[in-house]
Amino acid sequence: MKKKLLAIMCTVAMGLGLMAGCGKTATNEQSSATEGQDQSSAVETTTAGDTLIYGSNDYTRINPAIDEHGEINLLLFDGLTAHDADNNVVPGLAEKWDIDDENNTYTFHLREGVKWHDGEAFSAEDVKFTIEAIMNPDNESEIASNYEEVESITVEDENTVTFKLSEKNVAFLDYMTIGILPKHLLEGKDMQNDDYFRNPVGTGPYKMTEWVEGQSIALEANEDYYKGAPKIKNIIFKIVDDDNAKALQLQSGEINFAKITPKDAQSLADKDGYKVYNMKTSDYRGIMYNFNNQFWKDNADIIPAINYAIDRQAMVDSVLLGDGIVGYGPLQRNVYNDESTDIWSYDPDKSKEIIEAAGWTLGDDGIYEKNGTKLSFTVNCKEGDQVRADLAAIASQQLKEVGVELKVNVTSDIDWENQEAFLIGWGSPFDADDHTWKVFGTGKGSNFNSYSDKNVDKALKKARQTDDTEKRAEYYSEFLKAINENPPYTFFCYVDVDYVSNVGISGITTETILGHHGVGIFWNVGEWTLE
Repeated sequence: MKKKLLAIMCTVAMGLGLMAGCGKTATNEQSSATEGQDQSSAVETTTAGDTLIYGSNDYTRINPAIDEHGEINLLLFDGLTAHDADNNVVPGLAEKWDIDDENNTYTFHLREGVKWHDGEAFSAEDVKFTIEAIMNPDNESEIASNYEEVESITVEDENTVTFKLSEKNVAFLDYMTIGILPKHLLEGKDMQNDDYFRNPVGTGPYKMTEWVEGQSIALEANEDYYKGAPKIKNIIFKIVDDDNAKALQLQSGEINFAKITPKDAQSLADKDGYKVYNMKTSDYRGIMYNFNNQFWKDNADIIPAINYAIDRQAMVDSVLLGDGIVGYGPLQRNVYNDESTDIWSYDPDKSKEIIEAAGWTLGDDGIYEKNGTKLSFTVNCKEGDQVRADLAAIASQQLKEVGVELKVNVTSDIDWENQEAFLIGWGSPFDADDHTWKVFGTGKGSNFNSYSDKNVDKALKKARQTDDTEKRAEYYSEFLKAINENPPYTFFCYVDVDYVSNVGISGITTETILGHHGVGIFWNVGEWTLE
């Protein structure tokens, strides 16, 4: 359980970027050097030497096999497959593959001559080691559910590896985008805590040079990268945990590029010297209920009332400033979404009807109560995420209007086992199986609130096992209807993101739909140039 809680913490913190690290760079010298300068000279200082300084949140480790959502993973690691600008699967470390549908067998043919950052040769043994490490229950990987059909992995030769699946998983090629780890550095090591994960060696376009705890992570171009050396020679992930501070540091020139709040992005959009990249995402926000908590064991029947009490458009307008869409389910930016499942209209009267039908009586203070217990619960928000805190605050106001007390707790310390609710962020721009099977399936690796519904499990299983698009659409419709009947979350909205730069950057694909917490903008970073 201790490892599992660590994995959960890393997942959510990586998504928020709220983690702590270790190492050393010259960021402080650059910061002090900008004092007293005007903005333009500060920017010139921080970009000297073909260096991009990215305003990042912090990390405690970098481990693609355990933690899915580190933005930095795309710079350090490669998978056998990759995603292109349209999120389609394309070759990565594997230049091609053969699929035997009848026997559920995938054979990957690896690129020859690929090297790890330490100069050692990449091989099929590394692939086998990585996926077996993910599948090993002792490692408690949050993404193990993606590979649960893998029955055997056979190294045919140093450049060929075969996966035999026990049953069909149509998302398997998507899941082979996961970063491959080096067997020669990790065999026999602790896959949660080994020091490697603070000094990672990958095959990606950049390699790490230094890491200062709580300050910066320095990367330099991998001159031996199989696609060719990246054009930007150095990228520094400067640690800036607070969203508001990122905007200030963009203006001071301490950083060149960052994801900031919609409010801050709008304030910079019309100023000379700044470029705003407004990117669509598949990233939704909402309340995740902890069904291990006694309150929700007793009162899950009032969750539909909460769903009807939320004015989602007001959230999009006031918090996101129009940078997003109202949310009602987890597949709205996926080809398998079913718009007919959008049943959660803003209807305060219906909300009160549901509450009163469940036996609650309105108290003198305007909050419903039953058997001496108030209809009151607390939602936790991770410290540093202003948008999440603002969404929770609006939800609190809206729920009070229907007699529900929602208390908001913004904290860096989350009691995952005992909390009542969390302001969750999830979503994937890839195959519909991603972020549904492992998030809502009973007992799966990212099912952090112990949600369980047999109809959900059945629909997701069927969808996972067919590549017939019409049948998949039917099964995902069944899934969406099932989570309406037994809601795991109260969905709020999809949060589009604003990346802002104070230097010219070419190569960013603005039409790419990004993923969880805006992760994915660096998918083609090796092609970027500073202007």
